[in-house]
Amino acid sequence: METPAISPSPESPVLVIGGAGVDLVGRLTGELRAGTSNPANIRTSFGGVARNVAENLARLGRSVKLITAIGDDQLGERLLAQAASAGVDVSAALRTSEHPTGTYLGVINPAGQLEFALDDMNATSALTPDYLKSHAALFREASLVFVDANLPANSLRTVLSLAGKSQLPVCADPTSTSLAGRLRPHLSRLWMVTPNSAEAAILCEKTFEAARRQQALDAAKCLLAQGVEIALITLAEFGVVYATSQTSGHISAGLTKIIDPTGAGDALTATVIFALLNDMPLDDAVRLGVTAASLTLRQPGTVIPNLSLEMLYDQLVV
Repeated sequence: METPAISPSPESPVLVIGGAGVDLVGRLTGELRAGTSNPANIRTSFGGVARNVAENLARLGRSVKLITAIGDDQLGERLLAQAASAGVDVSAALRTSEHPTGTYLGVINPAGQLEFALDDMNATSALTPDYLKSHAALFREASLVFVDANLPANSLRTVLSLAGKSQLPVCADPTSTSLAGRLRPHLSRLWMVTPNSAEAAILCEKTFEAARRQQALDAAKCLLAQGVEIALITLAEFGVVYATSQTSGHISAGLTKIIDPTGAGDALTATVIFALLNDMPLDDAVRLGVTAASLTLRQPGTVIPNLSLEMLYDQLVV
């Protein structure tokens, strides 16, 4: 199966740009009741779409450099230390005194589904065009750029411009329905985009039901028509659809107990990037990515701490 070409230097680092923060996630033990305190199991971990993708790539053995912004605080220092210990190069991370380190607050129901979430990723606004331009050398050294939509609109344009000058493929994650619209003007410049069903609806400016596979495939083809080379749409428990100009397909998520959905999509994205950079056919890359997402769903945290390629093949979704 043909996969769109990426970089002539696949051993070069992946450059990951976007949000990083602390996740505070509570899983309800019963029905959510408004106006009062609800019993729950609460956990904390480091998160943020870009940070999660970077850590997953590093744990799979890929060289990765992270451009993100943290507050000038202890949480930020701990976040960078943890990322570095996982193998991520954080030397280009920015420390800002204008905003605290990002925070995500999520509430999950007993079935493992997200009820609602809040996030404060204002620190990412410190990643200005000038700051990104000062790290233009990282683009020249990279094999691929991943960016999330936490970046301000003008900074996102700068990332795409710098990537274009170095002829780098760009993979983008819409991050949330409130941020997805930031990617819409740039779809023709994206090599791969990885929305969930709600984000894909915003990018395509039409609604569809995640449970209807053909509607999801139509949405993926809508993204292709706007210039994306690989469209990968996650459908939660209904799996993933993907499409290129040559092929399209669907991979079921399989049956799995959901402990915590946070980070599952980021694990899928990172694994697909890793696989494609290693010349794996797209259908095999997506199957490996779905396996990574499924395993992430089963553990309380954003990234599997002992993630490896061997683990993914041992648990491969069929």
